[in-house]
Amino acid sequence: EDPSLERHFKGHRDAVTSVDFSCAKKQLVSGSMDSSLMIWSMKPQMRAYRFMGHKDAVLCVQFSPSGHLVASGSRDKTVRLWIPSIKGESTVFKAHTGTVRSVHFSSDGQSLVTASDDKTVKVWMVHRQKFLFSLSQHINWVRCARFSPDGRLIVSSSDDKTVKLWDKTSRECIHSFCEHGGFVNHVDFHPSGSCIAAGGTDSTVKLWDIRMNRLLQHYQGNSVVNSLSFHPSGNYLVTASSDSTLKILDLLEGRLLYTLHGHQGPATCVAFSRGGDFFASGGSDEQVMVWKTNFDTDYGDVVKPQKYGSSVDGTHGTGSEMDCGIHHKKTKTQDSGGTHEQQEEETSLANTLEHILGQLDVLTQTVSILEQRLTLTEDKLKECLENQQKIIQNKTN
Repeated sequence: EDPSLERHFKGHRDAVTSVDFSCAKKQLVSGSMDSSLMIWSMKPQMRAYRFMGHKDAVLCVQFSPSGHLVASGSRDKTVRLWIPSIKGESTVFKAHTGTVRSVHFSSDGQSLVTASDDKTVKVWMVHRQKFLFSLSQHINWVRCARFSPDGRLIVSSSDDKTVKLWDKTSRECIHSFCEHGGFVNHVDFHPSGSCIAAGGTDSTVKLWDIRMNRLLQHYQGNSVVNSLSFHPSGNYLVTASSDSTLKILDLLEGRLLYTLHGHQGPATCVAFSRGGDFFASGGSDEQVMVWKTNFDTDYGDVVKPQKYGSSVDGTHGTGSEMDCGIHHKKTKTQDSGGTHEQQEEETSLANTLEHILGQLDVLTQTVSILEQRLTLTEDKLKECLENQQKIIQNKTN
């Protein structure tokens, strides 16, 4: 069955720049050139929240893995961390000396990586927004930065036409991929963590195996690729292009599967939900669209080598095998390896831990907000005292 448009949201007053689903799939966040974030409910008739705070265009947004925080980056050079509730409270920190184009949480929710026009990638501790370190070998604006699924690597893409792979521990650049012929707008890790995909102004999408540092697949399109997202199975990739289309690539067969038309004007961003059954897109037409995936509903977790055939433009790739974690479809008849009761207990424990971590996120964020307010109050008191002292001095004189 083909992907289908489920619903579309209108509320932004300028181009939508970024979209992301919460882990529970109940909410969707979008950022816009109108300087706002909007949190949309996936439940019918539920109102949306508009969060104002940034002083310029919001270029990137992302939910934390627990869903209890949202990070946003802006042309005002700041990053904000929001509690996605009706109050929309946030803490703000000056993250870079240039526009912030990308924010991304590590899979444990403890770290945040940001990318900027100041040519650097920075890593932060989420709690207390503590700066950890900078990665600075790019020689032009950095458009995108992402943690690997295991959190040990970082990948970044830049207007210097390179994609760089970094070791988070040593903070060194392990490899630079230089095959793109233009600015590289977006990059991300395959769910297996062993390959990456990038798209850019040369209208191509390229996939590399990062263990061998070799090009695996190359897709030649007709328009600038602004954004891309892997399906959680790793079998598909969706892209958003300036020709207003979304394209779904079948990575198993190395071919274009669908071209979707919906946006009026450039499609600027796209993201699969955590479960892969939906994906969202945003465009310069100020709209956010939610699509039902309708494919690969029964994917498993078998990793097998797979010949990928030809690229979308009809040319062959490197002739290697696409063996970096792309899965064959299979039926769910695996041996569970434990009793039903054990599985239920494990699920319940995991849910409890997830809830505790989420509450910790909120508490930490609330403390940060209170600290900021106390600082402001202290500053005001100091100012009042200084003014009083000046008045007394003037009267004495």
